[in-house]
Amino acid sequence: MGKGIVLGKRYEVLSKIGAGGMADVYKGRDLMLNRNVAIKVLKKEFRVDESFVEKFRSEAQAAAGLTNPNIVNVYDVGEDRGLNYMVMELVEGITLKEYIHKKGKISYKETISIAIQICQGIGAAHAAGIIHRDIKPQNIIISQEGKVKVTDFGIAKAMSSNTTSSTVMGSVHYTSPEQAKGRYSDMRSDIYSMGITLYEMVTGDVPFDGDSAVNVAMKHLQEELPLPSDIVPDIPYSLEQIILKCTLKNAQRRYPNTQSLIADLKHSLIDPEGDFVEIDPVGNADTVMITDVELDDFRRQYDDLDDDDYDDDDFEDSKMLRKKGDKLNPKMRKMTKILTIVAAVLIALVLIFAVGRAVGIFRFGPGTSAESSKQVTVPDLVGKTEAEAKAALDKLNLGYKITERKESEKYEEGRVISQDPKAGKKASKYSKINIVLSSGLKGKELTVPDVKGLKDNEAEQALNDAGFIHIELKAEFSDEVEQGHIISTNPGAGSKGTKETTITMYVSNGSEKVKVPNVVGTDEGSAVAAIQGVGLNANVTREYSDSVAMGVVIRQSHSGTKQSKGTTIDVVVSDGPKPAEKITVPEVTGQTKENAETLLKNYGFAVTVIQENSDKTPGTITRMDPSAGTQLEKGATVTIYVSIGPADNPDETP
Repeated sequence: MGKGIVLGKRYEVLSKIGAGGMADVYKGRDLMLNRNVAIKVLKKEFRVDESFVEKFRSEAQAAAGLTNPNIVNVYDVGEDRGLNYMVMELVEGITLKEYIHKKGKISYKETISIAIQICQGIGAAHAAGIIHRDIKPQNIIISQEGKVKVTDFGIAKAMSSNTTSSTVMGSVHYTSPEQAKGRYSDMRSDIYSMGITLYEMVTGDVPFDGDSAVNVAMKHLQEELPLPSDIVPDIPYSLEQIILKCTLKNAQRRYPNTQSLIADLKHSLIDPEGDFVEIDPVGNADTVMITDVELDDFRRQYDDLDDDDYDDDDFEDSKMLRKKGDKLNPKMRKMTKILTIVAAVLIALVLIFAVGRAVGIFRFGPGTSAESSKQVTVPDLVGKTEAEAKAALDKLNLGYKITERKESEKYEEGRVISQDPKAGKKASKYSKINIVLSSGLKGKELTVPDVKGLKDNEAEQALNDAGFIHIELKAEFSDEVEQGHIISTNPGAGSKGTKETTITMYVSNGSEKVKVPNVVGTDEGSAVAAIQGVGLNANVTREYSDSVAMGVVIRQSHSGTKQSKGTTIDVVVSDGPKPAEKITVPEVTGQTKENAETLLKNYGFAVTVIQENSDKTPGTITRMDPSAGTQLEKGATVTIYVSIGPADNPDETP
């Protein structure tokens, strides 16, 4: 279809921007409302097939009633000169597939942020009774403003009581087991495809691949999902569990709806390593059995996919670069030659620059060339005031230049709208960052409410009620704000914005948690230093021990676990072996030998009896050693002296 054609006396075709399995997509102009639109036109080979035409109309009817920030809006549908077309919102951006390809893999926080927006779009469709049935990165668009939108309801059907099964449709790499078998599919089928999409975002690849659509679909039916952590070891435990729950073979064990999935995704942002994802027990085997008869029918259903649609990992636009016979388009061949020449020139320039730097020809900025060429990471300035941006840049020895001031739909006057280089890029010390400042808001002015201290869902609702539709969550540790409650927002409470302004809510992750060191077997001083060194407190107590040397830690609390900073760790230190019990020797002088001996033995002493001449009554105790009142260990010996009367010769000196 050529440029300049007007469909329905209203929509002017401007240029072709893409191609899908059933339709071509054009950039167009709505002449009545004076706005750019996307026009989807059914491909020529399908116009003669009434089933395809009906499917195309079904897409428009299914999507036209949906209004959600995370769904591509459908404006109109019609037929003109034998062309079946649908008019949609034009979203400037790239597909999630292209974004994954560009980044290799996506960080877990960004993955969750994207997934929440996808789920909000899918959830809106489910609430309207519509199952997408083809959720995949190729059908997710990320706009230039970072908004995520679900598109292409080409195989969506309205749920109805008389729909008990569905034809095998969708992309084989993302299809659910029940779809692969042609069985009834519901919102949990979209959740399965969402799980595969999550897997691809965090790992950079699909979990199941093969040399044919049949082989890939069989893997969805019968093989366990490879663990994402085997590919990305640092993936948070909670996010891996969410992916595994989404992709269970048995639909009954998956998330029942997108709301419950979104709740766990938000929880994962706050507690990445938490064990909160509840997966129901298997009950029956979790694989989906398939008979030989079903397998033959299954292969027939996928025959066309093997020929044309199997390689759905390729970007749609890449098919436009080749003609029949897989030969390169002449224009592409010419472009390749040009790019080769440009590459050669760039390599030469790089070599010249490298040699020049080595001999000191090229010097930049103040100070030595070595100092000024040091690279630093550019901070995120967007949304900050000019003063805040300057302070952030000063810390890194960077300057800034205001290249433009213009109205913004998101940021109030004096805040940074955009920057170059972007956040995360490298820049040389003492170089300048170009920034664009807002000269004021355009659109209806809104005021950011104070949501500090509210739960995250309550805060989000308050911001929605105030008119803001773009809300992001970021988790931070806080000693003052309870976990799950809002610490602050950016822009802050009382700031001005429009409905397009992105409000970032900083959610408390509680006090920062640190791993408790194992100090058992170390001396008391080292143990206390190790515990205090990670921000914890130590409570030392002592007890006797026959096996642990004095001053060495016998045991502790919370060893190896993660605890909030400031938590008190109980440490028990050995006081060495317990000393023997001390007993006071009782007074037995003057008592009879029998009474004295009995009393001392009852106290736990051993008794030695010595007889001696004495004027005291025979048979009574004249003295004792040690004397009464002395402290002795239990079992010690007390000697008692017993009178046997005066000596036989009283004149004889003893």
